[in-house]
Formats: sequence, C-alpha cells, structure tokens
Amino acid sequence: MKYLSTGGGHETDLVGAIMQGLAPDGRLYVPEALPQFDPAAVEVDSIPEIAATLLEPFFDDSALAPSLGEICRDALNFPIPLRALESRDGPVAVLELFHGPTAAFKDVGARFLAASMERALPELDASDTRPLTILVATSGDTGGAVAAAFHGRPGFRVGVLFPKGQVSPRQQHQLTCWGGNIRSFEVDGSFDDCQALVKGAFGDPVISATHRLGAANSINVGRLLPQVVYHAAASLWYWREHGVTPNFIVPTGNLGNAMACIWARAIGMPIGQIILATNANRTIPDYLATGDWQPRASIQTLASAMDVGDPSNMERLAHLYPAFADLRDRVEACPVDDDAIRGQIARDYERHGDIWCPHTATGFRAYDALPAASKRDAWIVAATAHPAKFDNIVE
Repeated sequence: MKYLSTGGGHETDLVGAIMQGLAPDGRLYVPEALPQFDPAAVEVDSIPEIAATLLEPFFDDSALAPSLGEICRDALNFPIPLRALESRDGPVAVLELFHGPTAAFKDVGARFLAASMERALPELDASDTRPLTILVATSGDTGGAVAAAFHGRPGFRVGVLFPKGQVSPRQQHQLTCWGGNIRSFEVDGSFDDCQALVKGAFGDPVISATHRLGAANSINVGRLLPQVVYHAAASLWYWREHGVTPNFIVPTGNLGNAMACIWARAIGMPIGQIILATNANRTIPDYLATGDWQPRASIQTLASAMDVGDPSNMERLAHLYPAFADLRDRVEACPVDDDAIRGQIARDYERHGDIWCPHTATGFRAYDALPAASKRDAWIVAATAHPAKFDNIVE
C-alpha cells in the first residue's frame, strides 16, 4: 500500500507516512486506494482482532506488516463498549471511547501511533542518532493522550502546544504532569495558532535540518487508521445483533474522528447516514450547507476540544469526495452552541441518568434534533471523553 499526498506530488510507504506525518509539500497523506470488505466475511469480534483484519491491507508491503497483530494487542488493550440506551425515542446506542488511560477517544490513535512508531524507528537512517521529536497541537485531549502514549519510550521526545485558558483543569494536568521526554508549552492563542506553529515547524528548513520531526495530530495517517477500527467494530456488532445498518453521529472539530468513520463506511462497513456534530465553530456545517469552504478563526466554547476553525482533515474529505454533491449526499452536520450543550447535559441527566462530557453532548443534541421518523432508524452516538474530565462544566 502506497500513501499519497493530497497535493498529488508525493508518495511513500506506510513507515514514511507515519514517521513524516506531513508530506514534503505540507499536505496530508491518504492511502492510494481504500480496500473493500464484505461485513459478513469479517468473522472476528474483539477490537484487536478486528483491527488486525481491517488494517492488514493498509500495512501491505510495509516493514510494519509482521508487527501488526502485536501493535493492535499492545495499543488496543482497553474496553470500547457499545451500550444500548433505554427509554429513548428510538433504537440508539452509545459507543464509549473513553476507557483508555487518559479517558478520551484520542487514546486509541495515540497508543497505536506510538506502538507503530517505536517499531518503525529502526527503519530510519541508523547513522542519525537524534531522537525523533514529536510535535503535537492540542485543544485538550490529544496532547494528554500523546504524552501518555510516548512517555518513557526511548528514541522519542514530545512537544505539546496547547492554547492558554482553553483547556479544562484536568486536561491541563494531563498535559503538564509528565516530565522526562515530554515538554508542554502554553501558547497565548487558539488551537489553530498551535496547529499553525506545528505545521510551520515542518515547513521551516532550519528546524527540519536541526531536528528529526514527527507529527501526532490527526494530520498523521497513523492516528486515523486505528480510529477507523472502532467505528467499524461498532457497526459490525450492531449489524450482527440486530440485522440492520446503524447510522452514526460523531462529535468532531478537526475532522479526524469524522474522517475515520467516513473511511470505515467507505471500506464496506455497515454504516448508513453520518452526522457530524460540531460546536459553535461552524466551518464544517456552513460548508456542507453552501459548498463554500471558508476557514475562520476559532471561537472558545464549552466543547473546547472541538474549538477548530480550520480543520486540517478537510483535505482528506475533499480527496475522498472531489465532487461536492457526492459529499453533501453522504455527510451531514449539526452545529450545537453552548446553551444547547448545557441544556443537553442537564436534560439527559434528569431524564435518563446519563452524564455526558460537553463534546458527547453535542452528539446527543444532534440526535434529539432528528425528525421523529428518523429516530425509528438505528443510531450510534460516539462518546468521546469521560465527563469527569470536564467536571467544572458538568457539575
């Protein structure tokens, strides 16, 4: 499997795509083709087994191919349950992605990427003994997950950039508590500013010549591939048990988790409609409504990990759907403002006893906004972080 730049000018293998993060032209890597699977032929059930099965074509002809099973077992060693919700307007389940070490869905991609990079490091130039410096911009959860995944791994050091005053107290603790090979930097700006600094470092010839750089945001395809797995697994579990294809609602900011769900559907998994739940940063919903892509400065919201005004993974979405009409037919979006987030958290707790983080609350607000007829269909909502990480908001 080759990996191509969305700019069209570069290609590499999986090791190159993972270790470089960004292509030399500053664009993102995508697989040259998406393999196709028959859901009925995927007979394994556990997350590590499903991962090894579905990711095998993406690892073809790679130095990492012999290690794929081990990577999946090492990285995906915590539960990812699909829990049916009772007393709702229709069949709906929640995919709990917050049972990893830092209680957020980012643990899946970060741990898989770290395990892959550790095994790929010997494939680089053996005469270059400099550590690989992983740069990561975070709006909250990514940085903590990457720090936890790479902490103590020899040959790596990590620089985490996070926006001042825009992460929760518990998130900031997870970003700054590590020491060792982890360094965190508070940036007087937004997440988009942090992301611009990371991309700028990769494009700076002096920095690139001085340091061996790697990326751990969802700009790195090694982050997205394992995230495809849990969407695929949830769809398979539901389809096997109920005999119907579920629809998905995915909270998203930088479009990484959303892109993973869309890729899962594109490889043949039983996934129907996909709705992207966003916060008040409306770049994605406005684009899907008008066809006019207008990145803008991000605004601060209660769902801080989704405070993104210029989502990087739009490149991958446009690459998969070069015709806007095809994209509009396949993906929808629902923006949710802070008042609606507060109301959803309070309402679902009072009515059902469920407690959501602000990001997951955007997903359930999107579900509640569905027409009554649509709620007769099956839905899966991705729960992206444990509510305890945002106790200052939830309480």
